[in-house]
Amino acid sequence: MTSSPAHARRSPADKFEDRRRELADAALVTLADLGYARTSLRTIAENTSFSHGVLHYYFRDKVELITYCVQRYKAACVQRYDGVVSAADTAEGLATACGEGLAATLREDALLHRLWYDLRSQALFEPAFRAEVAEIDDALQAMIWRVVSGYAELTGRAPTVSPSFAYALFDGVFGQALARHLDGSDAAVDDLRANARDLLPRLFT
Repeated sequence: MTSSPAHARRSPADKFEDRRRELADAALVTLADLGYARTSLRTIAENTSFSHGVLHYYFRDKVELITYCVQRYKAACVQRYDGVVSAADTAEGLATACGEGLAATLREDALLHRLWYDLRSQALFEPAFRAEVAEIDDALQAMIWRVVSGYAELTGRAPTVSPSFAYALFDGVFGQALARHLDGSDAAVDDLRANARDLLPRLFT
């Protein structure tokens, strides 16, 4: 059987990156479960079908692997969330979609969000994380600001806050809900949905 032309044209660099993505996706479950401090490349190897040597060949250390994993997950999260809110054609619908989107990702991916907050906290102590964390934070801030800008267009009103302030508010609401959800609160997801929906209009005059 011959390879397709598209497959045959793949460079060694493309194949290397494909392998990194495969390893990262396999490692993400262990990372999300154990967190930064309790995870090493050897631990990941013990919980996946990949050897420690293979992991170490594609990733210099666990810092590189963890940041790569979280970057991939957050990029997918941003894309999915953008899709949730982009279909809204009224301000009320957009606010509702905002709350629904955040509630859904909290319910479905709580452990992965916990890993992100873990990584962001580690960046306060570990310089190796800071550039990647800042990049992810910028992407999340831009995601929230697209929602705010969309609401502004639908209402003809100007937001009274900056992009960084809007992100801080939504991040605070989400982080609090995540902590409650991980602690077993049955109301955390519903409260996040309502709080995010109600927060958006409060950012406007």
